[in-house]
Amino acid sequence: MRLSWSLTVSALAITTSSVAAFAPVQNQAVATRSSLALNAVAAADVKAKQDATLEKLKAKDAGATAVSGDDLDVVFEDEHIAVVSKPSGVLTIPGKDESNPSLNKAVFDRFGSESGRMDKMVVHRLGMDTSGLVVFARTDAALRGMNSLFRSRKVTRNYEALVCGHVGQDSGSIDLPLMRDYEHPPFMRVSTDDHQRALLDLDAAEVGKKMLESPKDSLTKYEVVSREDMDGNDVTRLTLTSVSGRTHQLNVHCAAIGHPIVGDAVYGFDGEAASNGGLGEGDLPEDKASAELQQAIASACAGKPMCVHAKSISFRHPVTKEDLSFESKSSF
Repeated sequence: MRLSWSLTVSALAITTSSVAAFAPVQNQAVATRSSLALNAVAAADVKAKQDATLEKLKAKDAGATAVSGDDLDVVFEDEHIAVVSKPSGVLTIPGKDESNPSLNKAVFDRFGSESGRMDKMVVHRLGMDTSGLVVFARTDAALRGMNSLFRSRKVTRNYEALVCGHVGQDSGSIDLPLMRDYEHPPFMRVSTDDHQRALLDLDAAEVGKKMLESPKDSLTKYEVVSREDMDGNDVTRLTLTSVSGRTHQLNVHCAAIGHPIVGDAVYGFDGEAASNGGLGEGDLPEDKASAELQQAIASACAGKPMCVHAKSISFRHPVTKEDLSFESKSSF
C-alpha cells in the first residue's frame, strides 16, 4: 500500500519571545536539483540503512545499565501509581527483547500491578540516555486515567538541558514539524515539503509504516536558566517544555536552532542522524553554536551521559483527582 500524500505548506519557522520567524530561501536551481535528488530515493537503500542502525540500537539496548527494585529512586507511590527518577543509561522498557534490563521490570518487581503484567504499567517513557521522572500505573484504573491525560496533553513535563553555545533569546518557542528521516533511518528530522515528496514512491511493505507517516506538528518551549562555561566552552542551561511530546523532539529541535544538547551522540556534532535537525546551515539563527565549538564540547564529553533530564512533571491523579507535581534534580 503506497502513501497517500497531499501537498501542504510546511511551517519552517522558529518563533521567539518577539514572535519573530524565519523561513529558508533557496536558489531555484539548487532547489530543483535538490528535488530531483530527493525523488530518487530507493526503498532498498532505506531499508538497508534502517536495518543496520536497528542492529546497532539493539546491541546498545542489550548493554543497558541494570537496576533492581531496591535501587529505585522512588519520588512518590500510592496504591495506584509510582513516580520514579530514572538514571541515564537505563531503559524505560525492555523493548522487543524482554531479557533487556529495564526500569519497567524493576518497578514491577518492587510494586507489582493489578493486571499482573509489567507492560500494563507503562504510560510514557524516556529515552535510554535521558534521565529523570517516569510515572508508572499500578492499577487498571490508573493506567486508563494516565493514558487519557497524556493523550489530551494534560500532563506538563519540564526538562533541564545543557546545550552547545549561548542561546541569545531568554525565552521562546521552537515550532517545527517532525518526520522520520529516510536518509538516516530510523531517526527523526525537521519535515520539509521536498522530503515529504521523496516518500511518494516508497512502499510501506518495504520501509515500514512509520517511515511514511505524515509530518507531526511539534512545539517546544524554552527558557534560559543560565549561560555557563564548561571546560572553557560556552553552554546554556535551558528549561524545555515538550508541548507535543514527539519522538526525539527535544533533540531535533535543539539541533535545528543550532544548539544541540551536550553529549548527544545522535543529533549532535558528527552524530548518527542528520546534522542541524536536517536543516541547512543557512537556515539556522545567527547565535548558532559554531562547528568548532560543538566539536570541542563533543570531545570533552565523550563517553559521558547526555545532558538532558526530565526535571518535573505535573498532572491530576488519575484516580483520586488530586493535583500532583514532582521534581528531580539533574546530575549535571
